[in-house]
Amino acid sequence: MHKLSIDKIVENIEKGIIFEATAQDDSFSIKITKYVPYVCTAIHDGINLREELQSKIALDAYERWYEEDDFTGDFIKGLPIVLIGNDSRFEYDLNRKPEKAIYEEAWGKNVWKRKLSDAQKKRSLQKHANYYKVTHALISKLEDLFSGCLVYDIHSYNYKRWDRDVPLFNIGAENIATEFSPYIEDWKTQLAKIELDYIDNKTEINDVFYGRGYNVEYITNHFKKTLVLATEVKKVFCDEETGEGFPRVIRKLRSQLKNAILANTTLFLNERTNWNSSNIANLLPQKLDPTILKVDKELFTLVKDFELLKFVNPINVAKQKKIFFKNHGLENPEFEYQPINIDAFVLKRKLLDLPVDLITDISIQNM
Repeated sequence: MHKLSIDKIVENIEKGIIFEATAQDDSFSIKITKYVPYVCTAIHDGINLREELQSKIALDAYERWYEEDDFTGDFIKGLPIVLIGNDSRFEYDLNRKPEKAIYEEAWGKNVWKRKLSDAQKKRSLQKHANYYKVTHALISKLEDLFSGCLVYDIHSYNYKRWDRDVPLFNIGAENIATEFSPYIEDWKTQLAKIELDYIDNKTEINDVFYGRGYNVEYITNHFKKTLVLATEVKKVFCDEETGEGFPRVIRKLRSQLKNAILANTTLFLNERTNWNSSNIANLLPQKLDPTILKVDKELFTLVKDFELLKFVNPINVAKQKKIFFKNHGLENPEFEYQPINIDAFVLKRKLLDLPVDLITDISIQNM
């Protein structure tokens, strides 16, 4: 992925350029494959901690990971406009105001064993400011283009620390204007449709979290035509205590979250923006993922000489038909088949080696 300066990222957005890049300091990634009136963010997906801070932090890698939102970037990566934080929230928290973005204490633990210098704090806060500079440019562009915008602010949370039944999905909407209530309720409805094996789906609004994060606050304060849906996903998609992901659950979440986002977006766009397409496919990336072409070409090469019907059709049908009718159907035919001229084990191994998991669109990946 290309690295771009903040100014270049902003310039690309203002010019409506399609691009994918990481900020020069690796603090966040942005992907725009098509300008559409909705954005997906995963600001706590990252775990990076710059080298000069590693000797000062009191928390080990596991303690930091435990409070991160691992896999949330995966949930949204196939959608057309994505912003993903790459740095640990313990360096600076994008979901807190600048003056509170650097923790002294978090979840009852001291974060730093040695005090940060003013220069170190300034560098971290500059990353925080850069992210919101890009966010501001992006939402401004989308409001200019479409007269409105939706932001899906995706997080996850540890549920074992709660001593009660907590929701699979929680929408934090405490600070959202009442004019957006129908779309919040629809988002709840769409999330409640998601089905995961052996996992109860209780979806609530303002249950365990209330949407008080800075990502919501900043966008809501600066853009009155944009709705931010702060959404927490219960960590049922991994072992909360070890970090081991559950691929089947993650894939199902990716697929069904995509459908929920598209359904909710369609309602909002029809009523609150100048978006004029009824074709839901127009809300998805327009450029074909190169990985799809690669997989398709390799698949064709592997199976182009394999004619399935040639091997499942018996080669002695006529002979067995005569015998069958001669014996008045009292004797079962004994069919013979052409020997398969491929090594099934080798073919299966090559098929499994196809990089299907690199296809970003989960629907095509599943297909």
